[in-house]
Parts: sequence; C-alpha cells; structure tokens
Amino acid sequence: MLLANAFAMESDLVRADAIEATEFPHLTQRHRVMGVPKTVVNGTGGVEGAMPEAYFLEAVLSAASAQMS
Repeated sequence: MLLANAFAMESDLVRADAIEATEFPHLTQRHRVMGVPKTVVNGTGGVEGAMPEAYFLEAVLSAASAQMS
C-alpha cells in the first residue's frame, strides 16, 4: 500500500485507497483477495503481495495495459 500511495502522490492519474479486508468481506470476495497487500487496478486485475518498486510499477502498468486491449 505504501507504493500505491506514493504513486498516487506523484500523479493525478493514480488514486489509492486502503481498506481493511476483514471489515469489508464483500470487497475481499469481489477482488479475490488471498494475500495482502493486494493492489486492484481499475476495479479489476491487479497485483498481490509486497514487491520492490520497479516490479510493482511493471506489474501495475502491465495490468492497466491488459485492460486497455
């Protein structure tokens, strides 16, 4: 979540929200959260687990571009 927040602070094109998975089970089920952190990209797809910034950026861009095609 820290990286998502950092990205959101750097770009107006990125928004980051954090939720407690146990408090919002409907979102946990909808987004198939199996581990945390889970980053959801544009309401679908996403990245699960902590990773270095470069890998996180690549994974988020990949998820976003997959939705565009």
